[in-house]
Amino acid sequence: MAKTIAPSGRLLTCAQAGDALGLKEATVRVWIARRKLAFVKLGRAVRVPQEAIEEMITSNTVPAREARASR
Repeated sequence: MAKTIAPSGRLLTCAQAGDALGLKEATVRVWIARRKLAFVKLGRAVRVPQEAIEEMITSNTVPAREARASR
């Protein structure tokens, strides 16, 4: 079954989603086309839920390594 996103969040345009991620709008549109980023279709309009942005940031965050001990 497909994962659904809670409808209580804000819906962003592709340009706003790009700004939130620090990327170009074109990159967001490519990710939507490749289904790497969840989106909502409202007629011809495409919107990205704020939760999808937050989930993408969380799931793609790579933790820093701990400092090595000096030799």
